[in-house]
Amino acid sequence: MKRTHGMIVIVVLCAVMLGTALVAHAADAEQGQKLYGQFCATCHGQSGKGDGPAAAALNPKPRDHTDKEYMSKLSDDDMFKVIKNGGASVGKSPLMPPWGASLKDDQIHDIVAYVRTLSK
Repeated sequence: MKRTHGMIVIVVLCAVMLGTALVAHAADAEQGQKLYGQFCATCHGQSGKGDGPAAAALNPKPRDHTDKEYMSKLSDDDMFKVIKNGGASVGKSPLMPPWGASLKDDQIHDIVAYVRTLSK
């Protein structure tokens, strides 16, 4: 009986540790920079100022990610939702497309980490 109980505890602990390891992903701003260049820079510009080649044709203009005052008011979760589900899903510009079908959640977290570096 004690042996079975001990095995159950070990199995449960291993499952918890494995589950935590699989869920945990440290956002990688360097990888996020590459993805930003591929998915975001067309509108937001390479430096994040909202001056990408497509920006001139957009109204409203893309967000300036270097605006420290504005960006400091956004949580990482806010940015994640906008990137994944698009601007309209959170009451922002419908011109901001949803990237959830093209990017994995970990990749979106990487982009958020990179965007954070633009307003420091």
